[in-house]
Amino acid sequence: MRTILILVTIVAISIFAGCNPPLAEHQKKAISGGPKTLLTVDFQKGQPLQYRFVSSRDIDLNWEPAAGASRGASKRASDRSYESMEMVMAYTPVEVNPYGLTTIKATCNSVKVTRSKGASGQGGAKDAVENLPGQSFTFTVGPTGKIEDYSQLEKLIRELGKHAFRADSNRGRVKDPDMISDVIATQWFLWDSISSIPNPAEGVAAKQSWKSRLSIPAPMPVMLQKAREVTYTLDEVRRTEKERLAVIKSSYRSAESALQNWPMPYSGSFQMAGTFGFLRSYRVMDLQGQGEEIFNIDAGRVEQRSQRYQVQLEASLPMGISASPQVTIKQTLTMELQK
Repeated sequence: MRTILILVTIVAISIFAGCNPPLAEHQKKAISGGPKTLLTVDFQKGQPLQYRFVSSRDIDLNWEPAAGASRGASKRASDRSYESMEMVMAYTPVEVNPYGLTTIKATCNSVKVTRSKGASGQGGAKDAVENLPGQSFTFTVGPTGKIEDYSQLEKLIRELGKHAFRADSNRGRVKDPDMISDVIATQWFLWDSISSIPNPAEGVAAKQSWKSRLSIPAPMPVMLQKAREVTYTLDEVRRTEKERLAVIKSSYRSAESALQNWPMPYSGSFQMAGTFGFLRSYRVMDLQGQGEEIFNIDAGRVEQRSQRYQVQLEASLPMGISASPQVTIKQTLTMELQK
């Protein structure tokens, strides 16, 4: 696919500028594999790729941040908890179009959620995402890694959202904690580092940077409306005896808003169970972090990816209580090709 993509690019440039015109210098470099490197995703029909995703976070809820500042961090009135999701997904190309969109069938092989007692609103309850194993969805993606059709994934996310609510409706709609936002963070942004390159046909030079936005998976649903601003940088191209590997570094900070087309698992009004349904008006005070991705240039696939960041939130209490609890989330997201 990569060779065809380069040829199509050359033909398109020739048609636009006239018969057999000389190529611009930056175009020559991108095509010849010089200072700039072409990064495109590639697929072979019927050959699945299986990835293991892990999303985990440590959560520190500080009820009295002002008191902690005066007495010392060791005496803070805080609650600590954690939750994690391990998921294995297989991606099988069912229709490969080297000139345009390729259709991929994604199938969830397994999901395991681990949650400390303090992070759950209902001890021992099955997490909504544990209904995923055996479920499939298809999507279409182009050579630049841009996913063009999310419709089946959106439908699946809405179905997962229904599983997050308790069957007993005597107290109205009550939603248990879930890790649906973690599924979104892993599946919605599969090739974000590649698809967000501004001019993919020109290639990327070493140390070149570009920006995008990613979601912030969190235990409170309001964070689905927030985003991380990410800066990607092609740190280096490693050459081995068999392949070339692009090392893509990333850094994160809080973005002003999320994109409008991100999926929402829930609709209507509801009450969230547990502590994070009790708190109100979450505000992002700070978000900092870094990550790294290894992208196989010759195979056109992600080999592994890690994202680590810390987000500081401030909340308020209901009934006019004068206090501003703070929530610190230390988040890790990983993706690894299973060979």
